[in-house]
Parts: sequence; C-alpha cells; structure tokens
Amino acid sequence: MTNSPLLVTGGTGTLGGHVLPLLRAAGHDVRVLTRGARPDADGVRFVTGDLLKDEGTGAAVDGVGTVLHLAGGAKGDDVATRHLVRAAQRAGVRHLVYISVVGADRLPLGYFRSKLGAEQAVADSGLPYSMLRAAQFHDLALKVAAGMGRLPVVPAPGGLRWQPVDSRDVAARLVELALDEPAGLVPDLVGPTVYPLAELVRGYLKARGRRRPALPVRVPGKVGRAYRAGDNLTLAGAERGGRTWEAFLAERVG
Repeated sequence: MTNSPLLVTGGTGTLGGHVLPLLRAAGHDVRVLTRGARPDADGVRFVTGDLLKDEGTGAAVDGVGTVLHLAGGAKGDDVATRHLVRAAQRAGVRHLVYISVVGADRLPLGYFRSKLGAEQAVADSGLPYSMLRAAQFHDLALKVAAGMGRLPVVPAPGGLRWQPVDSRDVAARLVELALDEPAGLVPDLVGPTVYPLAELVRGYLKARGRRRPALPVRVPGKVGRAYRAGDNLTLAGAERGGRTWEAFLAERVG
C-alpha cells in the first residue's frame, strides 16, 4: 500500500463506483469525501464534508498526495472546485485529476459554463494536474432515452447528436491518469459511435420491445445552433471507449 491515500470526491456516484475498486486493485488506500456519513470499508475511508459549502474540505485533503475530483452537479461546479483547489494548495497536493465534459468551452449552457469555470480554477491553481473531458455517459443517455420513451410521441431534435461513452471506460482512463505523472489537458474521451439523439431513443425502445412515433422538432436559438454545429462532439483527435451503446443496452435493458 502507498503511504498517503488518494482522495476521491464524488466517490459514491456512478463514476466513483467504478474508480474506487480500480484504485483498490492497484494497491492504494482511498479516502472519499461525501456529504453523508458512511462506514469505512476495506481500504476505503469516508470523510464527511460539502465542497459547495466548503465544509470539511481542508480535513479531506490533509495528508493526501493525489486528488481525483469527480464530484459534480447541475450547477455550482466552479464554486466547489475553487474551494477544493484552495484546500489542495494549502495541503501541498502533488496531483489534481479533474473530470470535465466535452464541449465545456463551446456550449452556451449554464452547466457547461460551470464546468469551464472549474477547469479554469484547476488550470490556474499552480497545482500539477491532469484534466479529462468526457462525452455524456451511457448512463445519462439511458436516463434521457427512458424519459423520452415514456412519451406517446417522441421528440426528434434535428441535428442533435451524442457520442455517449461507457462510464467504466472513463473510470479506467482516470485511474491511469491518477497513477501517472500530471499530464495537463489530455485528449477527450468519447464513445465509439456518434448517434442522433432520436436514434438513441429508438435503440432503447427496441431493447424494451416498444415502438413510438417520432416528431421532428428544432432546438431554437444559440443552443440549437451549437448542437447542430456539433459543438458538443469531438470528431477528431479524441480517444474512444470500447463499450458501445448497444452493448450497454443489452446489459441494462435487454
């Protein structure tokens, strides 16, 4: 085991659930920052705190060499990350690994602006860091497809495409980064295929043995133009995960 533990924020989420066993399998003790108290497990210690409120942040990073910052939400990621960065600076953290989203610097939506602000906080911190932008996870695509699939008529936004990636592929890449030297902003990680959103929904419905009529719609304004331009995609220069949407559906729905 290493002398100093790795801190993982967001360790109880979808991505963290894949990252923690990979770190343990690599022989590392892990500390997880979580808002709710949890019992410690083999090699994993849970500490309570709230990044957005900056509560318990200093204690969480104390004595830690590497931080994997996976925690995120619908808003406030920039604020929470600034709190974490300040605590990491004081603690002398040697490597900060941050997971962001493809299109953070291009999409005119609050969530993406918050992610970009978090990226800037990490890049401007003076801390050695690695940063990975990933596409939307299969898990999110499933949630969206299931919600749309419950409608009697499925909206089919023209020009809106996703290239969803498996969260297990993202977790494996993040652990590689965490256990290596700081690398700065690395190539994006996306899924193996680009799909119109309506095709993702059709795949879900097919896996469930259902059919729904589709209604073409146009996303208006700057957001619509950005999606039609593919600003949420990385079509060249990205790394690609190996697990497909179809394989994910077969596991989860088929």
